Amino acid sequence: MEALIKFVQDEFVTKKEFAKFSAGDTITVYYEIKEGEKVRTQFFRGVVIQRRGSGLSETFTIRKMSGTVGVERIFPVNLPSIQKIEVNKSGKVRRARIFYFRGLTGKKARITEKRRK
Repeated sequence: MEALIKFVQDEFVTKKEFAKFSAGDTITVYYEIKEGEKVRTQFFRGVVIQRRGSGLSETFTIRKMSGTVGVERIFPVNLPSIQKIEVNKSGKVRRARIFYFRGLTGKKARITEKRRK
């Protein structure tokens, strides 16, 4: 049964190629929003808290601060309305899921940037 599901996913679902990113990176996701008849592009810029799942069910969570309130959004990687993903900064973190980042404020909430080779 699993082989059949995997075959259908590989054949019929279109995969988009995006830039490689992981937890700790600051990224911008551009996605389409339909409002009645109109379609417009909106972006969401924040820090990647986690990537989870594999294949078609893979998702990633982004957290940003809107004023003093933290806003998190979960995006499926293969969402058709995602136009592009830009990596703004590559962060240096030791964990794959940085949920501790939710409790940090001010200067403690900074993530050091990876050195470029």
